[in-house]
Amino acid sequence: MLSSGDTIVAYWLLKTEPDCYSWDDLVRDKSATWDGVTNAVALKHMRAMKKGDLAFVYHTGEQRAAVGIAEVRSDPYPDPKEDDDRIVVVDLRPKNRLPNPVTLADIKADPAFEGWELLRIGRLGVVPVPEAMWGRIMELAGDESKAEAKSGAKALPRSRPKAKEGKA
Repeated sequence: MLSSGDTIVAYWLLKTEPDCYSWDDLVRDKSATWDGVTNAVALKHMRAMKKGDLAFVYHTGEQRAAVGIAEVRSDPYPDPKEDDDRIVVVDLRPKNRLPNPVTLADIKADPAFEGWELLRIGRLGVVPVPEAMWGRIMELAGDESKAEAKSGAKALPRSRPKAKEGKA
C-alpha cells in the first residue's frame, strides 16, 4: 500500500472479459463505472475500495493477463442500475498500460504468489493484491517503479478485507 499525503492506497485486481470491456476500452473512454459484480465476496471487496486505490486490469478469456493499472476515482456507491443497495460500483480511470502483460501462467509459476486469492478462488472477479505481490507483478511486467513513481508515494500498511469479484 502506498501513502500520498494523508491518503493510504490499497491494491486490487479487477477481472474483465476483453470482448465485453477491455483495457483499450477504458483508455478510449478515459473513465468507466466498474459494474457487473454480484458475487458476495467480490462485493465485500468492492465495498472496501477507496478513492485513490490502484487496480490491475486483468483480461480473462484467451489472454488471462494483467495488462494495465487503473485508479479508483470514487468510493463505492450503489449501482444506479440495480434495486439492491448491496450491489455497488466504483469509478475508474486508466493510469498506465503495463510494459508487458503478466499472464496467469507467470503468476502460477512464481512462488511469491502462493496462497493468493487469484489462484485459490479463480472465479473471483475482484481480488485484493498484497503490497509484495503488487511489487512482484510490476517486476514481472518489466517496470517495478512505474506505479510508485507516478503516484509519488511511499509504502505504508493499511488493513483491508480479503477477496472480491470484478467485472467479468
